[in-house]
Amino acid sequence: MDLSLFFFADTATNGDRYQLLLESARFADVHGFRAVWTPERHFHSFGGQYPNPSLTGAALATVTERVAIRAGSVVAPLHHPIRIAEEWSVVDNLSGGRAGISFASGWHAGDFVLQPENFKDRKNIMVETARTVQRLWQGEAVEFDDAEGERRTVRLFPRPIQSELPVWITAAGSPQTFRIAGRLGAGVLTHQLGQDHDALERNIATYREALVDEHSDRARGHVVLMLHTMLGEDRERVRELVRHPLTEYLRSSMDLIAADPAAPGPDGFDLNRIPARDKEFMLSRSFDRLFTGAGLFGTVEDGVRVVRRLAAMGVDEIACLIDFGVEQQEVLRSLRYLDALRARVADPDGAAD
Repeated sequence: MDLSLFFFADTATNGDRYQLLLESARFADVHGFRAVWTPERHFHSFGGQYPNPSLTGAALATVTERVAIRAGSVVAPLHHPIRIAEEWSVVDNLSGGRAGISFASGWHAGDFVLQPENFKDRKNIMVETARTVQRLWQGEAVEFDDAEGERRTVRLFPRPIQSELPVWITAAGSPQTFRIAGRLGAGVLTHQLGQDHDALERNIATYREALVDEHSDRARGHVVLMLHTMLGEDRERVRELVRHPLTEYLRSSMDLIAADPAAPGPDGFDLNRIPARDKEFMLSRSFDRLFTGAGLFGTVEDGVRVVRRLAAMGVDEIACLIDFGVEQQEVLRSLRYLDALRARVADPDGAAD
């Protein structure tokens, strides 16, 4: 099991918004973490300090030497595939060949003010964009329409360091998306915000069945699970430390969903019609669920048990989301416990026995 770091901050966080990202990335680089992931999020405080993962990826490339630099995710229907390939080729060059992308279809209608015509067919566009970026990355000449309707041949410059771009597909819980990732031969990046353990295990099985059907019996792919994360010496202290910031983080997420009339809330509820008291109850239940069963919280020993369970389900990497509002110095201090967990799960005679 690999461990990596994942970022998706609410911009209401005080202080230097990118200090935690840069300092945590340096820590991950020195201590053998697998990757650092940054997302694409637009027009809302929830995640809004990350509108372009290629920009944050370029910054990370200059302060690290070993850790992989990944987009989690690029919302493919919002961009021309040439721009994605060009920007990430720059990141690949700056990092010496450490770039990787998880492609997403997008879900919030408000984001598509950037490309409104792509919203309805966004899943198909995501697939075609991922394929086109890979073709450009591998040096193929690809034809596109120019301003006069003529077909123009385009090649990628600068040429990337890696001969093939590592690719994942972001899946929120739809079996169809897991199947798409398998058919593409891509990895899959997912989370447990809308999937219980049984659903996640079924979806991973669906993904690997599609891999085998489309590719070979030996194809395994790569499953990355994002988990909200904080470890420390005492589980109850960690609970109290994360309770308020994580609840407010969930509130910001709920506000984002409520702002999109096409996106139903949990269990199909219209969040705009729920009384304030009921929203507080939902937030309390969501916090309890995240802390007890859908996150990576507590002590190193608690983390070992989570890793064992997820490894048995077929997860290959945990992407630890650490920037959900806990004070930055507390998060940075907690990284030593996460590193202790990383060392345990990397030891075949330790957590994985």
